[in-house]
Amino acid sequence: MPTLPPKRATVYLDPHLHKALRIKSAETEYSISALVNEAVAISLAEDAEDIAAFKERAREPLISFEDALKDLKRHGKI
Repeated sequence: MPTLPPKRATVYLDPHLHKALRIKSAETEYSISALVNEAVAISLAEDAEDIAAFKERAREPLISFEDALKDLKRHGKI
């Protein structure tokens, strides 16, 4: 599968975040683009994991907050 060329996007960053990215870029020798790409990829992967977990648990019976609290207390969790 051929590698697609990168797409250009305009992103407006908080000045403090931009400064932190510039510093990290200089320290790690990774470009700001590489750092942002990695952070976005990690965030999207976490979202995908969350969505998969929700789908996996969709058929579980619903439990009220009060019942969940009683169960946690009964098992010494709180």
